[in-house]
Amino acid sequence: MKRLNKAGFTLIELMIVIAIIGIVSAIAAPNFTNYMAERRLSGAARMVMSDLMAARQKAVTQNNRFSVTFSGTQYTILDDDNDNGSTDSGEMTEVRNIQTDYYDVTIPNVTANPVFYPRGTASGTTVTLTSSKTGKSKKVVVAITGRVKIE
Repeated sequence: MKRLNKAGFTLIELMIVIAIIGIVSAIAAPNFTNYMAERRLSGAARMVMSDLMAARQKAVTQNNRFSVTFSGTQYTILDDDNDNGSTDSGEMTEVRNIQTDYYDVTIPNVTANPVFYPRGTASGTTVTLTSSKTGKSKKVVVAITGRVKIE
């Protein structure tokens, strides 16, 4: 009588593999949560940077001053179309909340709100974003030349 060769795993082998997977995932889970918090911080910094660059572009194309006002976790992009810096009822306003997409990122304080001028220049400032989960922070720097970069 011929005996069939059965290929497969025994129950003990499967239990050992499952135990190894459990140990590796228990070690990796805390690192993964920190990694995700850092990714959210980077994403928030990129969002603020792109909105600041968009405000600069609007200032150049519309030949108006645009200011970005930070307050708490929100920032507002305003079209300052008067020479004295005040806005009238025709202003174009865009309000963004950083915590809509990045719930653990805060903007602690901004020393001076950036203003973009029609020539592409700006009032220089630094916007610091902080992750409440890891305590790390990233800076979005607006140079007086109008360049916006993340440090």
